[in-house]
Amino acid sequence: MAANKDPGARSLDGFLCFMVYSTGLAFNRVYKPLLDRLGLTYSQFLVIMSLTQQDDQTVGSIGDGLFLESNTLTPLIKRLEAAGFVTRHRDPADERVVRVSLTPAGRKLADEAACLPEKILETTGMSPGEVEASRRSLAAVREKLRVGLSDKG
Repeated sequence: MAANKDPGARSLDGFLCFMVYSTGLAFNRVYKPLLDRLGLTYSQFLVIMSLTQQDDQTVGSIGDGLFLESNTLTPLIKRLEAAGFVTRHRDPADERVVRVSLTPAGRKLADEAACLPEKILETTGMSPGEVEASRRSLAAVREKLRVGLSDKG
């Protein structure tokens, strides 16, 4: 087999997965000091934001929306509950289901955190249109990967 003459052919920057991964790391570095001031991790921030969109969700629906398994999500929610930002309770219709709701302190925290995406947008220097195009492109890649996985499963 002939050697590849393109020196950049094996560059990590040539891998879409590495670009997504490294971009995620860069986002986390920007978010971290902002979230540290609020006492949140990025994953906790996402749970709080999810609950602002729809309060009183099941752990399963939060996990589905955030692409997190319940074994990852449950300890995270327990820490948010210990901090006084959410409550957990059994669904009266099905005791096996745990529902999560924001507390007044959680709603206040969500209000404080609501400006973070705008700050991140400013940091990127991208226009809203560029951000939306990137978001749509990444969502399409994510969906194709999910469909590809389900076709093989």
